[in-house]
Amino acid sequence: MSTSEFLQVPGGTLAYEVAGDDGPLVVLAHGMGDSREAYRFLAPRLVEAGYRVAAVDLRGCGASSVGWPSYSRTAIAGDLLALVGHLGGPAVLVGHSIAGGAVTIAAADSPSSVTALVELAPFTRKPPVGLAELRSSRFRRGALALLAAGLFGSGRAWERYLDVAYPGAKPADWTARLAAIRAMLREPGRMKVLQQMGRTSAADAGARLGDVACPVLVVQGSLDPDWGDPEAEGRAVVAALPSGLGRLAVVDGAGHYPHVQAPEETARLVLDFLASATRA
Repeated sequence: MSTSEFLQVPGGTLAYEVAGDDGPLVVLAHGMGDSREAYRFLAPRLVEAGYRVAAVDLRGCGASSVGWPSYSRTAIAGDLLALVGHLGGPAVLVGHSIAGGAVTIAAADSPSSVTALVELAPFTRKPPVGLAELRSSRFRRGALALLAAGLFGSGRAWERYLDVAYPGAKPADWTARLAAIRAMLREPGRMKVLQQMGRTSAADAGARLGDVACPVLVVQGSLDPDWGDPEAEGRAVVAALPSGLGRLAVVDGAGHYPHVQAPEETARLVLDFLASATRA
């Protein structure tokens, strides 16, 4: 991807990059243990469709600084709103996993700054642990790997989680991408960021779902190991939004990273949603 630009905000420095010219602004925010490279397949498709796309490294991730006082969804939401303001919003916010919760808060906090939300496999509510989770071997394998990564700061455990989170065939560049993630997490402070993000609660985001005023698309992978029933979790997020604002799409065969495993289908879902949201 292209050269980083930097934005100083209270607590540290955010790295980001912008592609595209004069179209509507879309801001892409990745999940924990990752960087803006997570959008390497989706971003070009959005640019080709005429959008101006900003991909940001979350606080503590990628080329952004470490040592922030908080890694909560509320804190990340503030960063995203600062970037939208800096780039001359309003913007569509796309958030994956922890950032799915962050974009929810951002939209609730500043409705004039956010025109629509796309939540990719979002942790926007307190995760359920019920019979569906206990019966799912995929959930149990992923949860054990996440627990080990969080407790011990184990890069190998995180890679075991990623192996479950990307079921079936891996992306064509997976060997190189995994090496880049491994190298990032070996940088001073980066693994600690992953651990701290993993300990944050999604309660702050869940409490704001009812305050969102813009259209929302929730995209779940049918084989996401983070829930016993990913579709049911997506339905629950939509149900917590004000009536008529949310819709759910499920990408068959994808895990926790539908935008990486199925970028063409995910891009189609996002672009169709944005076209209808604009008409509305």
